Amino acid sequence: MSIRIRDIDHVVLRVRDLPRALAFYCGVLGCTVERELKERGLVQLRAGSAMIDLVTVDSDLGRQGGAGPGMEGRNLDHFCVRVEPFDASAILTILRNHGYSPGEPARRYGAEGYGPSIYVQDPDGNTVELKGPPED
Repeated sequence: MSIRIRDIDHVVLRVRDLPRALAFYCGVLGCTVERELKERGLVQLRAGSAMIDLVTVDSDLGRQGGAGPGMEGRNLDHFCVRVEPFDASAILTILRNHGYSPGEPARRYGAEGYGPSIYVQDPDGNTVELKGPPED
């Protein structure tokens, strides 16, 4: 018997400013709040079939992770979300209109093979890869 992974279930990010993080993930990337546990400092966002959990660094749960996220030391290099439809020009415009500085679209390998993607940093410096469809 072996363990077989089907897809990513959720990613947990520690954030300094929850309203700012929600503005990015919900207002820019289109996630929706699915569940909120204020006493834990946790907001769970629906991201397609997966979840992105946001934990405030000053909550009991968040303090368990040590210092807050920053360029000096991070717990995560990046995570990738599949975007459909993928219109690189429109995505770049949306991100820039919201004050973010995305990288240029590039051909990168992912779960479905090679395809276009764009990197952008969220308000806490976490790198998010927005991935398009695989090449034919």
